[in-house]
Amino acid sequence: VRARLGAIINARDTHVCVPLQGSGTFSVEAAVNTLVPRDGHLLVLINGAYGKRLARLAQMMGRRITQFETAEDVPTTAADVDGLLARDPSITHVGLIHCETSTGIENPLAAIAAVVAKHRRALIIDAMSSFGALPIDAQAIPFDALIAASGKCVEGPPGMGFVFARKSVLEKSEGRSSSLAMDLHDQWVYMEKTTQWRFTPPTHVLVALDAALAQYVEEGGQPARLARYRANCDALLTGLAELGLKSFLPPAIQAPIIVTVHAPRDPRFAFKDFYARVRDKGFVLYPGKLTQVETFRFGCIGAIGPDEMRSAVHAMRDALDEMGVR
Repeated sequence: VRARLGAIINARDTHVCVPLQGSGTFSVEAAVNTLVPRDGHLLVLINGAYGKRLARLAQMMGRRITQFETAEDVPTTAADVDGLLARDPSITHVGLIHCETSTGIENPLAAIAAVVAKHRRALIIDAMSSFGALPIDAQAIPFDALIAASGKCVEGPPGMGFVFARKSVLEKSEGRSSSLAMDLHDQWVYMEKTTQWRFTPPTHVLVALDAALAQYVEEGGQPARLARYRANCDALLTGLAELGLKSFLPPAIQAPIIVTVHAPRDPRFAFKDFYARVRDKGFVLYPGKLTQVETFRFGCIGAIGPDEMRSAVHAMRDALDEMGVR
């Protein structure tokens, strides 16, 4: 499984895959706690809830942080990062959310990684919602850590995260973690020595992920998975436009992973009622995660295709008609 995961991003011998029990956030916390020195300074790039979560967990672990926040529909740019790093030489690490799940916005990973490398700082990437679908090449994009999980775009069940850590950096991180369970160095060394997990493994998740990765390869890997998700997203956006619903993000920064939509302004619309009606027709929606405007969200990923997306649009149309919403 570790080898198959590494092949997805062309990790080769530069990075090692360290799996960890728990949700993706467990692995984000483990990466920061293990790879950022206790006197390190982490610049966190924020345009949604998961950037804020990264900042919060780093701060709780006693790391010095600087937050750079843009609006939820504005991607962080390489120029932003260039200026921030030029002005503050004390920053040692940069934390980036590749695809911010609270909106679906895609931040420009390659350009930001190049700027971070130019300034000789270390990059930590939360690729939870992009790994396996959006193209990432570890030999072309410099990073110290990239974090993902067994669910999302590799279409396994949730329950196991993993960190691709630069081997040379991980080797120097012994004793740095303030947590026993989340010590990536200890986890990696023990696995290499024994081929076992230090503590009870997520056995069923691991076996299911192995099967999901076999299906991933059979489908055609990352290019095929991205093509299906793009087709899903296109079918959804076309259907939403026909219903008169407006997406939150412009197409240029919309990743085909999750789509955020403005709620109708009709006073008869209530999300709780709408959610229940659509669920009764066989489809479960995401509530919105934005604080300033009322929205709801659609996942374009998973073992579904454009036909299922069109069926979901029909279910929403029928629900809106039942509610008398224009």
